[in-house]
Amino acid sequence: MIKEYSAEELAAQPIGAWSSEASRRVVGALRAALAVEDLTQPHWWTLNHVAGKPGEWTRQALVERLARYDDLGIDFDEVFDDLLARGWMTERDGRLTLTEAGEAGRARARERNARVHERMHEGVDTADFVTTINVLRRMVANLGGDGNLPD
Repeated sequence: MIKEYSAEELAAQPIGAWSSEASRRVVGALRAALAVEDLTQPHWWTLNHVAGKPGEWTRQALVERLARYDDLGIDFDEVFDDLLARGWMTERDGRLTLTEAGEAGRARARERNARVHERMHEGVDTADFVTTINVLRRMVANLGGDGNLPD
């Protein structure tokens, strides 16, 4: 159980510190869940994008799309090659497609990630979550970033 504070005490808190701590915790929990399948976040991003547009993504287009999320200096070609070597993805005429094994692995990882999201949302009202996202979007936009949801 977490302690309750007054609105004045909470309003004086450093948003950067709390948003950074939240990010570290969320990303850490998701990365740990993916590691059970020997996956990284870039593996996860790749699987989801390729599943969403089978046979449409080229390596270059997918790298351009995913690079904005990368905070670890990932070599995406290594990620793609790993998924190809596992038999989770195929590459024909430069286009990537998931295999049945890849879709099964993606489904397992999705279930693990869903459990992390459930834990994260415990005790958080949906309206409060929506407000939090909108506040963060506004702060990002106010500081020159893109406050729109990813497409």
